[in-house]
Amino acid sequence: MFNLLTDRPKPINFLYRKSTQRRIENFVKFILFLCSVVAVITTIGIVLSLIFEAIRFFSQVPFFEFLFGLHWSPQTALRSDQVGSSGAFGAVPIFAGTLLITVIAMFVAVPIGLMSAIYLAEYASERFRSWFKPILEILAGVPTVVYGFFAALTVGPVVRELGNAVGLDVASESALAAGLVMGVMIIPFVSSLSDDIIHAVPQNLRDGSYALGATKSETIRQVVFPAALPGIVGSILLAVSRAIGETMIVVMAAGLSANLTANPFEAVTTVTVQIVTLLVGDQEFDSPKTLAAFALGLVLFVVTLVLNVIALAVVRQYREKYE
Repeated sequence: MFNLLTDRPKPINFLYRKSTQRRIENFVKFILFLCSVVAVITTIGIVLSLIFEAIRFFSQVPFFEFLFGLHWSPQTALRSDQVGSSGAFGAVPIFAGTLLITVIAMFVAVPIGLMSAIYLAEYASERFRSWFKPILEILAGVPTVVYGFFAALTVGPVVRELGNAVGLDVASESALAAGLVMGVMIIPFVSSLSDDIIHAVPQNLRDGSYALGATKSETIRQVVFPAALPGIVGSILLAVSRAIGETMIVVMAAGLSANLTANPFEAVTTVTVQIVTLLVGDQEFDSPKTLAAFALGLVLFVVTLVLNVIALAVVRQYREKYE
């Protein structure tokens, strides 16, 4: 028989357990807050280091000469009377080369990634989707240095031989070779994100379209695709940001010479290639040649930040909410 005086729980033990749980929760929240602070401080430190070093560079090289100059040759002479002692820091050829390779990569990644996402989400069976999607995402797990070797040793020579076969003069480190391999690397970014977004469109929208007499292709074009468009645009902008910041493929497959050209068969260089080139070896961090790497890094950071902000704005403006 229950005895109220002897069998009731001890209030002291209950309060002790509650106090212990509260201390544990406060400790966990403090750890989470500390991790957030570390991430924010790291980001701020990276941005400030880029800004301060870029300011030092622009104190020696005019800002507009860097942004709008058409000649890039950042030599640093051992003697003041040596040829090329001043250097030229016009970054337009570098920006043009980066844009050219990125455009080529997008022409490869966007159609293939988007079409594969539509097939996996709308046409493929669950069994096929369950094993094919992980195989497709293996591309995202391949180290970029492997893509670089593939571009330099396989794709580059093949593109050059095919060009020579039809009478075209193709450079061994052409923008086309680097762009093709970069596009293959970015396919999983577009495909995986777009597939998840298309798959998340409510099924009742499809059912309503079928009830009105629409075919499957009409439903995809007029219902599913418009509903998933904001997320698809975001995935494409994310892929563009990834392509702009890619390093290993362009370091191994693209050229080092800053050529201002729109010809994909010629060798061009990119922002990341020049950053690596400028910082390789023993360099003095007070010369314009070395400080130019930080200016290029700041431009790269601003461009990728703007792309992410635009992607967020597009998603917020055109996002549809389904109840």
